[in-house]
Order: sequence, then C-alpha cells, then structure tokens
Amino acid sequence: MAGKKVRILVAKPGLDGHDVGAKVVVRALVDAGFEVIYTGLRQEPERIAVAALEEGVDVIALSILSGSHIPICQRLKELLVRHGIQDRLWIVGGNIPAEDRPKLRALGVDGVFPTGSKLADIVAFIKERVHERAA
Repeated sequence: MAGKKVRILVAKPGLDGHDVGAKVVVRALVDAGFEVIYTGLRQEPERIAVAALEEGVDVIALSILSGSHIPICQRLKELLVRHGIQDRLWIVGGNIPAEDRPKLRALGVDGVFPTGSKLADIVAFIKERVHERAA
C-alpha cells in the first residue's frame, strides 16, 4: 500500500440519528491522511456493503449508538461474505457494552472502540492493521 491512500468507509447504520461523534472521527481520519467516505445517517447493512465494494475501501468503520450493534453486525458480516469483501479491516465504535465486545470480535470485527475512545488510538489501530495486512 506504499504511496496509496488508505480508503475508509464510515457509516451510521440503523435508526440512530446522532452523528456528531462519527463526524469527529471522520475529521480525525482525514487529518491523519486517510481518504474517508462518510455515508451519513440511517444506513442499512445492504447499502454499507455495496458502498464498501463500489468504493474499494480498505476499512469499514461503523458508528452505532442505538444498541443494535449485534444484529447489524451479524447482517453486515453475511453481506461482506456474499460480496467477497470480508477481508477488509472492520471496526465498530459507539455505545458498545464490554460484554458485547467479544461477540463482535467473534463476528469478525477487528477493533471495537467504545464511546470515549481516543482518536489517536483509532488512527494508530488502523495504520498498524492496514500495514500488517499489506505485508
């Protein structure tokens, strides 16, 4: 990936109408040199998977505050597999209770960033993991 900007899709799935945190993360990712595609509010898993495929992203990042992270991620995993893009780095942030984090990882989520996570930690995680996958 040397010389190529890492492309990140940031999406707000479900009925959650609050996206200030997602926009703050988007800004931090752009400032860190990533190319970011923000899909906006109320995205269905089907649309997220298609957008990830069409945009050729390296990373899929979800911001979920609604509490529906498990069913959303279950559905998205099915769609990522169907589209052959389950190898993309996948992170989820938001109101994620500690007891749900292992469930998300079992679904294939690479990183979980609960509300209050440091922006620098999210950026560093993506840089490290994308570099590992490219090696």
